[in-house]
Amino acid sequence: MLSVAELTAALRGLVESEFPEVWVEGELSGARVWNTGHLYFTLKDAHAQIKGVMFRTSLRLLKFKPEDGAHVIARGRLSVYDPRGEYQLICEHMEPQGLGALQLAYEQLRKRLAAEGLFEAARKRPLPALPRRIGIVTSRDGAALRDIIRVLRRRYPNAHLVIAPTRVQGDGSADEIARALHRIGTVAGVDVVIAGRGGGSIEDLWAFNEEVVARAIAACPVPVISAVGHETDVTIADFVADLRAPTPSAAAEIVVGRKDEFVHQIDAIGGRARAAMRSRVQRFDARLHQIGGRPAFAGLPGRIALRQRHVSELATGLRAAAASGLAARQRRLVMLGRTLDTFRPQERLARVRAALVGHRGRLDAAMRATQHRAQGRAREAAARLHALSPLAVLGRGYAVCWSGDRTTLVRRATELSPGDRVRVTLGEGEVACDVREVFEARPERGTA
Repeated sequence: MLSVAELTAALRGLVESEFPEVWVEGELSGARVWNTGHLYFTLKDAHAQIKGVMFRTSLRLLKFKPEDGAHVIARGRLSVYDPRGEYQLICEHMEPQGLGALQLAYEQLRKRLAAEGLFEAARKRPLPALPRRIGIVTSRDGAALRDIIRVLRRRYPNAHLVIAPTRVQGDGSADEIARALHRIGTVAGVDVVIAGRGGGSIEDLWAFNEEVVARAIAACPVPVISAVGHETDVTIADFVADLRAPTPSAAAEIVVGRKDEFVHQIDAIGGRARAAMRSRVQRFDARLHQIGGRPAFAGLPGRIALRQRHVSELATGLRAAAASGLAARQRRLVMLGRTLDTFRPQERLARVRAALVGHRGRLDAAMRATQHRAQGRAREAAARLHALSPLAVLGRGYAVCWSGDRTTLVRRATELSPGDRVRVTLGEGEVACDVREVFEARPERGTA
């Protein structure tokens, strides 16, 4: 007899061994991604249905989003879910039936971003007329970069190019492109960015159809020109960018075209200004001739000539007076200089310095003599002090006797008793002694 668990385990082993890999075609129903990141769905046709699950490690590799009603082909293996006793398809890969997975993902993302308003013309920004710095986001080794540089160097040689190199195809390239757009958007002075690459298959261009790149273009603080592939290639980046160029070279031409348009406008304004100026000068000249022909102005040129002669004479006199005044001031300056030389402050300063040097020498000599005399007196005083020092007396063989606690001097033998302890200070060192006998002082000879 088998338990339910044993029977279910046996069925699971049989199913998994018989159906290790199957391809199943059907319509998705109840497709839902749980908070675990796994996709749970039902695959059905007109007559039957089967539960299915796609784990998140496989789900994130899909290029499209599985939705209810989509007709798909799923590859996986059969297994049995023990807690419910249901057999299910563990899906490892899925692709749309009829429409390619990449094309379906493209349409899904395009519709979603269009619904958010990322493709609206109102959010498109105009290109700068004279970009000082032009940012370029593309492959370092691709032909697109060479084409862009060639056009800009030929048509706009004073442009400053800022290049953010990145991979433009392969796994992870979309994230790199988004990071490059973010970096170049933070560079000070960048006025416009060209993002793109050369032509290729839809797989090669797919990085520019990723949502992360589209949102990076939308978030870029400066206008972005999308230049991906050839003229027939249209990517999600083209819809989000502020302007689409059919090729990378055309993107460079567009940037230069804005500069040429600005220069042409300046030339046109300058031409109109010059024409207006010539017209106004001609009108004033005609009016001047008209006024000059009136009787009241007869002889005016002669009077003007006389005035000009008078002005010339006055100017000549003024120049002569100025030259004469300048010469007089120069002569006075020479006389003052000679008077100043008689005082010769340099010589007086030299004499004062010499006197100071002499006084300093005498002062130093007096200080040294005074120091020698003071040192001699100090040595004599030290000698007398040494002669009077008790230590000198002790050095000649005398000793000093102290009480045992060394608080009082013992001057008479009668101050001690046998058994007392005394300390005796010698010329070098000190000894502790015990009193055995006490002798009274003997009378000196010649005393009664």
